[in-house]
Amino acid sequence: MQIRDLPYPDPGDPDVRSGPRFLYWLGRNQLGGQCRSLAWGLLHQCGIAALPLAVGFAVQSVVERSGARLALSGGLIMLLGAVIAVGDTMLHRTAVTNWITAAARVQQLLARKTAELGSALTTRVAAGEVVAVSTGDVEKIGWFVEALSRFLAAATVLVIICAGLLLYLPSLGIVVALAMPVLALAVLPLLSSATARADVQRDKAGRATELAADTVAGLRVLRGIGGEELFLSRYRGASQEVRRAAVRSARMWALISGIQVLLPGLLLIAVVCYGARLASEGRIEVGQLVTVYSAVTLLLFPLRHFQEIAMAYSFSRPSAKRAARVLALQRSSCEDRTGCGPDGRAASGVVPSGDLYDPVTGMLAPAGEFTAVVCGDPDAAGVLAERLGGHATAVQDAERLPSVLLGGVPLDALPLETSRTAVLVQDKDPVLLSGTLSELLDVPSSGQVPAGEALEAAQCADVLQALAQAAVEPGGDPMLTKVTERGRSLSGGQRQRLALARSLVTDPEVLVLDEPTSAVDSHTEARVARSVKELRAGRTTVVFASSPLLLDHADRVVFVHGGVVAAAGPHRELLHGDERYRAVVTRRSDDAGDGLPGPAAPVVSGPAPDGRADRPGPPTEQAFADIEESA
Repeated sequence: MQIRDLPYPDPGDPDVRSGPRFLYWLGRNQLGGQCRSLAWGLLHQCGIAALPLAVGFAVQSVVERSGARLALSGGLIMLLGAVIAVGDTMLHRTAVTNWITAAARVQQLLARKTAELGSALTTRVAAGEVVAVSTGDVEKIGWFVEALSRFLAAATVLVIICAGLLLYLPSLGIVVALAMPVLALAVLPLLSSATARADVQRDKAGRATELAADTVAGLRVLRGIGGEELFLSRYRGASQEVRRAAVRSARMWALISGIQVLLPGLLLIAVVCYGARLASEGRIEVGQLVTVYSAVTLLLFPLRHFQEIAMAYSFSRPSAKRAARVLALQRSSCEDRTGCGPDGRAASGVVPSGDLYDPVTGMLAPAGEFTAVVCGDPDAAGVLAERLGGHATAVQDAERLPSVLLGGVPLDALPLETSRTAVLVQDKDPVLLSGTLSELLDVPSSGQVPAGEALEAAQCADVLQALAQAAVEPGGDPMLTKVTERGRSLSGGQRQRLALARSLVTDPEVLVLDEPTSAVDSHTEARVARSVKELRAGRTTVVFASSPLLLDHADRVVFVHGGVVAAAGPHRELLHGDERYRAVVTRRSDDAGDGLPGPAAPVVSGPAPDGRADRPGPPTEQAFADIEESA
C-alpha cells in the first residue's frame, strides 16, 4: 500500500483482545511494507558496517606506502558512500510510508467504529479519550510500526559486526561482543518509569485542554455572570500542573539520554586504551586498531535503534490498548431477541416501513403520522430518542433490553446502513460543520425534498437573509456563503432551524426530533410545527417536546411517565383528562407527595437561549384557555 492509494478499501478486522495483539495484527497486515523497509535498512546498515573495514585498509595502505591499495580503498569508500546514501533515502521513504499507512488504517478503523456506534460511543467512552486515541495515540502506534523494520535491520547488522570483529580481531572483538548486550539493554529498567510519567503528563494536558474548550464554549455565559476570573484561575492551576508533570517527565528522559551517551563513550575509551596497548606491543597492526575503533564508533548508530524501539513500544503499547478498547465496543446485538433471523441479523437490507414501536416503554408512533412525545424528564427523553433511532444505550447493553421495532423488524437486526436510512435522530444539540450552506445541506437523502423546501419549512428566511448580508459580494447567494464551525456566527434558534432543514432534506422513513424548537420564539415555533407536518405528510415523524404550540399540531401525543407510556391521544384531550400531563405541559410542579398539580407558573419574559430575542416563559392555565377559545 502506497500513500497515494489511501484510504484502504477495507481496513480489516483488527485483533482487539489486547494492545500487543493489536500491534501484532497491524504489523502483520503491513508485512509487504515491513519487508521492503527491512531490505533497504539492511543495505544501509551493511554499507555503514563495511565502511570501517575500507577505512582500515586505507590507513594500512598509507602505513605500507602502497598506492594501488590506497586507490582501491578510496574507490571502495566511494562505492560504500553511494550505497549508504541510496539505502538511507529508500529506508526513510519506506519507513515513513509504513508509519502513515499504519496511522491511516487505525484512523479508518476508529472512524468506522464511531459511525457504527453513533451517539452511543460517548456513553461508553469519554469523548476526550476518543479524541486522544484518534490523534496522539494514532501517531504513537504509527511510530512503533515505522521503527520496527529499522530496528530489525539494525539488530541484524549488529550481530554481523560483532561476529565479524570476533573473526577479524578476537582480542578486541570479544570486548565489543560482551559490551553490546549491556549497551542495548541498559535503559530498559528506566523506560517503565519514564512512560508512566509521560502518561501522567498526557492526562493532565488532556484535562487542561478540556477545561479550556469548555471555557471558550461558554464564554458568553461566563461574561454574563462574571465568572471569567474564576475559570481563568482554574485553567492557570491546571496549566501549572501540566508544567510540573512535563518537567518531571523530562528529567527521566534526560537521565535516559545521558546513559545512552555515557555507556558507549566508556566502551569507546576502553577499546582505544586496550587497542593502543596491543598495538604498542606489536600484537595488532595500526590499521586493525583503526578498523575496530571505526566499527565501534559506527556501532553507536544501530544501537540507537534499540533505544528507539524500546521507547516506541513503551509509548505505543498503552496507546494500542486504548485504541483496542474503543475498537472492541460493539453495537448491541439482537441475539435472543424476537424477530431476528438465525444468524442474529435481518435477512434483507431493504428499508422496512410501518409503525415505530418501543417494547420497553410501550411508545407507538403510527406510520405516516405526526407523533409528539412528552416526557417530564428531559434526560429520559434524550435516552428514548436514541433508542428509537437504534442507538444502543449503556442501560440497554447492560440489561439486554429488546430492540425498537419498525414495521415489526428490530432495528438492531438491520444492517447499520439500513438502520440509519430508516430512522434519523436529531438530538437536542445538533452540530453544524463548517462550509457553505449548500455543502451543509448536501447530505445523503431520498432526493424527494429539495433544499429550498426544507429551508422554507424550517422557517429559515431570516437565516438566508443574514447569510446573504455576510456574503463576500453584496447580494451574494446565501447558499454559497460559508457557515462558521458549529454555526457560531448564528443565534441558537437559527442553528436549530438550519439543523432541522438538514434533517428534512434527508427525508428518512422515520424522523425523530428531540426539542427541535427549544430556542425559537413562539410565533416561529407554531409556523415550524405546521410546515414540518405538511412537508412530512405520509412520513412518520416523532417529536419530543412539551410546547403546547407544537403539541397542538400533532396527530397523536404520547405521554411517558416513569419510563412507560402513561397516556396517549390528542393534545387537548390529554390536557383536560390527565393531571400529570397537564402539570408537565403547563410547567407545574406537584404538591408535596399528593400527585396533584400545584400553582401555575407565572408568565415571565427573558432572553432566549440564543441571546437575541425574548421568548415568553411557561404559559399559564389561562393562556391555554385563551388558545382553546381562539381556536
